[in-house]
Amino acid sequence: MQKTGHRMRAHRNILTALAMSASVLMLSPNVLAQDAAIPPTPSPVSAPIARTNVHEAGFRAYLLQVRQRALGEGVSTATLDHVLPSLSFNRTVVRLDKQQPESASNAPVPNFAPYKATHVDASRIGRGRFKYAELRPLLERIEKETGVPEEIMIAIYGHETSYGAVTGNFNAPEALASLAYEGRRRPLFEAELVAVLKMIDRGVPQYAITGSWAGALGKPQFLPSVYLRLARDGDGDGYADIWRSEVDAMMSIANYFVNAGWRRGEEWGFAVNVPVILNRDKLGSRMSPPRCPRVFGRHSQWRTIAEWRQLGISPQSGSWPKDSMMATLLEPDGAGKTGYLLGGNYRVILDYNCSNFYALSVGLLADQLRN
Repeated sequence: MQKTGHRMRAHRNILTALAMSASVLMLSPNVLAQDAAIPPTPSPVSAPIARTNVHEAGFRAYLLQVRQRALGEGVSTATLDHVLPSLSFNRTVVRLDKQQPESASNAPVPNFAPYKATHVDASRIGRGRFKYAELRPLLERIEKETGVPEEIMIAIYGHETSYGAVTGNFNAPEALASLAYEGRRRPLFEAELVAVLKMIDRGVPQYAITGSWAGALGKPQFLPSVYLRLARDGDGDGYADIWRSEVDAMMSIANYFVNAGWRRGEEWGFAVNVPVILNRDKLGSRMSPPRCPRVFGRHSQWRTIAEWRQLGISPQSGSWPKDSMMATLLEPDGAGKTGYLLGGNYRVILDYNCSNFYALSVGLLADQLRN
């Protein structure tokens, strides 16, 4: 049975089923994080949704505002009448959001090595190689079409959902509504709430509207607005099913990277030895990035590979990329430890999740899967 038929039937039942959606406690790996050690994603544990009556009156009033915005953006009255009354304020997701690393933006940045040890470990590498071999013909086709390396797709898959094993069971509309109502990041979460209402209105089935506590969905952990913009059908059935189809999920990840500016044939970066006597103050970045300043603030100025070589930097393994490639230097464990020269494609990984630790571990895992 094709997924399009399933989608049409599911649309008739989704609105009633929404009210019965259960939740489990899970930290989403795909939440914007300001360059700190993001806690490993725990396995789902069955737990009731934490609800409270304290905020219900204000929450219900806020949903009326959301209703007007959603109507203005084309969501049907029928969808809103069935979905919004079924939602309750969820304190659990608000608590989890406040615990995220960006909440402590002034805290010292820890070393990368402990994070690397738990995210580029033997288990993740082994399972990744197995999944890589399983999906190889598919991945090869997508790489030829998009230019995004096979191993990068699998590394994202591994980091986001442990190769599809942990995708979350929070009711996405309720989680997003609660986070938007709390207000700390209302513009972000309200836009995502309207986006998930659009998904429901278009017939996305019930299983597809459960995800992480922050509303990330499916094998790639796309936020609803990202799904609407960038999810792609990889098997030609007319439906981008990033929840049950690995073909669609890998195609969608690749499409995200293409949209973010992935450069075909260029390395993301590589480990280097950095001379202790290097004048790091002279190489400090003078840019003031509008997004993720703590993340990008740790990067040096851009220099060509030829210029970095002249400064005494050398690759820890392999050969140099072409001299004209532009790269920045990052020393995530401090001077005297392993450094990394990072190209433009590293910035694309950061676009997926704005954390140096995340992006480095994705690139390093990809290298292990390729070898």
